[in-house]
Amino acid sequence: MKNDAPRATDADTRPRIVMLGDSLTAGLGLDPADAYPTLIQRRLDDAALRFRVVNAGVSGDTSAGGLSRLDWALDGDVRVLVVALGGNDGLRGLPPEELKQNLAAIIARAQARHITVILAGMEAPPNFGESYVRAFHDVYPDLAKQYHVALIPFLLDGVAGIDTLNQADGIHPTPAGARIVANTVWRALEPVLSKGAAAR
Repeated sequence: MKNDAPRATDADTRPRIVMLGDSLTAGLGLDPADAYPTLIQRRLDDAALRFRVVNAGVSGDTSAGGLSRLDWALDGDVRVLVVALGGNDGLRGLPPEELKQNLAAIIARAQARHITVILAGMEAPPNFGESYVRAFHDVYPDLAKQYHVALIPFLLDGVAGIDTLNQADGIHPTPAGARIVANTVWRALEPVLSKGAAAR
């Protein structure tokens, strides 16, 4: 047991990939081993890519919450930041303009540190009306274009609205749903790592 400590310390020296998100990233309702950041770590290890995934998901977090803890999330040798925020903004009907401002600030501050950013899109629930849903949706491709960052169009693509892939609340993925989310994130992350964009 004491012999494990040096290995843990060594692992901490690896450059970091930070997943900044809410309960979808934190893995609410899942065993930690089933959360998509853990599954991404497994992919990295299998591919002999020496990065440490940091799960910076906090349940209930809005884009404003993510921005407020950004400095903590970016502590250490962070090479890639995956921003997966906005779900709670949409559930609460917060203004898309505020979402855009908060995400823009996160991206700009990460890029100022020469961190590669991947932006994961979210969708607003339909009950706030078509104009709100459209404005919310447009935030993500607009920012990806403005800041020249890789875009995951919808984090829950292939999972949202499918009962068998979601927990009883209809929002949070089951282990099977989380595996699909991990595949979605990996498709954006792997090319970034292959191109050496995260190397310094």
